[in-house]
Amino acid sequence: MAKKKQEKENELEVGVILSRSEQFIEKNKKLLTYGILGVATIVGLIIAYHYGYAMPRNERAKVAIFKGEQFLERDSFALALNGNGLDFEGFEAIADQYGGTETGNLAKACTGICYYKLGDPQTAIKWLKSYKGVDLQTASTVTGLIGDCYVSIGNTKEAVGYFEKAAAKADNDLLSPIFLKKAGIAYESMNQYKEAIKAYTTIKEKYNRSVEAMDIDKYITRAEIKSEQQ
Repeated sequence: MAKKKQEKENELEVGVILSRSEQFIEKNKKLLTYGILGVATIVGLIIAYHYGYAMPRNERAKVAIFKGEQFLERDSFALALNGNGLDFEGFEAIADQYGGTETGNLAKACTGICYYKLGDPQTAIKWLKSYKGVDLQTASTVTGLIGDCYVSIGNTKEAVGYFEKAAAKADNDLLSPIFLKKAGIAYESMNQYKEAIKAYTTIKEKYNRSVEAMDIDKYITRAEIKSEQQ
């Protein structure tokens, strides 16, 4: 009996809830309709922006950047940066014009690379830091290059942080040992030999299949000897 009574009470509660919901919908029908239409309009605008503006804009950027990639491959950094005056306007112009696109974002990194190769690390840092990529390999390479820029301007302390950050971001046998080795050498230049040993040892233990691991023992030994001489 108690069970049946409970079931009836539950049915009544459900009925009351449904009834109230129906009343609310009926009472606020016009408001709800406007709300649904509003959401649909916002979604429509987002889709229209993506397919009607953002995607075509990114495609135009891809076409614009293609020639620059060829100049980079040939180490023609001035042409890659500033354009050839004919069919390529240069990475910097592309980065300015298409900065909000994926390809424009890549152009920022390429602009930074060109400035670094042309001997202007200060400007390179500005452009490299403006790159906001999600591809780990590219992002870690850019981060490591910021470290190289800081070394070029004599700020080794700042550089080490970027080398270590790049190594952690990449976390693979190809890039991480390169940046860790740079970090170790930078630490040695600042007479911080324990930190250098730590960086080198990470290469030996974590990335032992890398090219850098093949002769890393001599770097560890050198840092240990210098550490004992302090």
